[in-house]
Amino acid sequence: MRSGRLHVAGFNTGSNPIAVSCAGFVPFAMHAKDDGSYGYEMEIIVKADSPIQSPSEIKGRTLAFTSPTSNSGFKAPSAILKGEFDLIADRDFTPTFSGKHDNSILGVYNGDYEIASVANSVLQRMIRRGVIEEGKLRAVYRSPTFPTTGYGHAHNLHPELVAKIKAAFFTWDFDDDPLYKKEFAKADRFIGIRHMNDWAVIRQIDKANGVSYDCK
Repeated sequence: MRSGRLHVAGFNTGSNPIAVSCAGFVPFAMHAKDDGSYGYEMEIIVKADSPIQSPSEIKGRTLAFTSPTSNSGFKAPSAILKGEFDLIADRDFTPTFSGKHDNSILGVYNGDYEIASVANSVLQRMIRRGVIEEGKLRAVYRSPTFPTTGYGHAHNLHPELVAKIKAAFFTWDFDDDPLYKKEFAKADRFIGIRHMNDWAVIRQIDKANGVSYDCK
């Protein structure tokens, strides 16, 4: 997007502020239910039969993150573990990176990872698809609700085109595509968003983690 080769996109929760600051991204919509509810929670998960019952028991173990730009896969758990449990990566536990939420979830499910931090929206989609069996994993921590993927456009598009793009999102009928509706079962429509307000908690998490939005 910064180089002008991408014009419309969805950026995950954690990378949204970076996209806004460094790529000229203008987010305007995200998924929501008809009652206006939206978002997902970060969960620290283990196998159902794991002896671990609390994040405090992560000390001395290995925790799987997803990627450094992910909110629920890295930024939020790092800030929460530090602020609420005085646990810091490399000092109190060993961090590893799986690359994406699906990998972390399957890693815990198959016994490759003992603990992982993930977005529960991804976990729920994998259960609905039959990729993993419900009840085989459990959460030892669940965060407050975060905004989900922000959809938007490059800042330098013509206003008439921007209006048409927004209209396409806000008039999209989820029920017209059963596969889409099944994949995003917690969403019935797109709602408008304002980055300044809706991503304030994410910027606070970044600040707690010492994240800079300086563009390289």
